[in-house]
Amino acid sequence: MPLYEYECSACGRRFEVLQSLGSGSKGLTCPHCRGTALEKMLSTFAAAGQDRAAAGGEGGCGSGFT
Repeated sequence: MPLYEYECSACGRRFEVLQSLGSGSKGLTCPHCRGTALEKMLSTFAAAGQDRAAAGGEGGCGSGFT
């Protein structure tokens, strides 16, 4: 299930919710003020890793095992 971020129009706080793909804010309430006027925020994900070329190794996306 994807993690969605919402912002409450009443108190301005943001919170995250695990929801089915494409679900909306219907039935959700702000955990801080219990407001129901919520706006789904655009968000991105980040993946941590090390680029082998930047680390002085060979370029590419290999695992380093041969």
